[in-house]
Amino acid sequence: MKKTNLDKSIVGVAEQAQAQQEIDSRNKAAAEAAGIAPKMTIYEYEQKYSKRENARGAKLFLTFTVTIIGVFLFVLLAMFTMKSYEFNQYVGYGVGAACLIVYIFVFIVPIFKLLHSGYFITNVNAYTASKAKRHNKKLRHDISKKIIDLTSKVEGVGWYDSETVGKLAIALQARDEEGVKENLSALYVGSVKRSARELILKASLKSAMYSALSQSSSLDTVMVALVNLQLIKDLVYLYGFRPSDAKLAKIFAAVIRNSLIAYGVSAAGSQVGNAVAKTIKGIPLLGSIIGVVVDSSVQGLTNGTLTTVIGYQTIKYMNAEYKLQNVLDGVEVAETQAEFIEACQNLENELKREQRATGKKVAAAS
Repeated sequence: MKKTNLDKSIVGVAEQAQAQQEIDSRNKAAAEAAGIAPKMTIYEYEQKYSKRENARGAKLFLTFTVTIIGVFLFVLLAMFTMKSYEFNQYVGYGVGAACLIVYIFVFIVPIFKLLHSGYFITNVNAYTASKAKRHNKKLRHDISKKIIDLTSKVEGVGWYDSETVGKLAIALQARDEEGVKENLSALYVGSVKRSARELILKASLKSAMYSALSQSSSLDTVMVALVNLQLIKDLVYLYGFRPSDAKLAKIFAAVIRNSLIAYGVSAAGSQVGNAVAKTIKGIPLLGSIIGVVVDSSVQGLTNGTLTTVIGYQTIKYMNAEYKLQNVLDGVEVAETQAEFIEACQNLENELKREQRATGKKVAAAS
């Protein structure tokens, strides 16, 4: 019996699949012989790095944490304004106006810029990988342009190594994607890392000094929260991108935690000082002085340390997501050969089933 066109098509597909499999096997063997590691498939990447994550839920959680911070700061500033108003009506008006300006320009504006900064998409699957890789490539280029522009136009910024930035500019101009990634990575493990540590140290010292100088628990807490938020914004500006929604929400949750701890330490600080003062009954004046010193140092050390934790948590997330997007960029998104063979076999079985069903119908009709 002669083969039908359908049978010939099935055989042709199977032969093509077999031939492609042999080519892939030879390429893999040649790559192994040359010491080149085979590319990771998107399914291997998904199994190793991707996590089940509700993107909408992460965005809602991020919105929730930002709202909580906003409400918390507003209430504390309102409390501080009311205390000032009780002291003097006109002083209260002035303090209220100053608090409103601080709230808008030190909280709302930075948060808006932070939330509208770009971030790498790394939690992907086979359906979203290609789009994520295109997005990440564009973001790498945007980051590179911003770093090059900042280095060339702002004198004395000192954040980035000039020689590496020059190489990055050449690679970007030449559309050398590997060169862009190589030089961008060199910046992140070198000058950017050093600059990030300097920013964290300065912010931690600010947080400690504000805590030592402040005599108000509400003002102390506001200053700590604003310093933390400013540090996050500065680190994002330094790196050129922000953590993903889920990671940024965790950082903001840590800011809330730090603010609550700062409020508790500030409120309890006087009790620490009084306890120390009581232990030196013979020298009352010295006891009170030591009490104030202990009070300030405890608050300063606590709040400064918490700010340091926030800073390192932020750069940890950004470094992890930058490295992960580099891994994703080298992933083979196309179907694996085994899956291609399996698809061809499924097609063959389905077509044969349809052919048998059609033959039965024709036989029954005749």
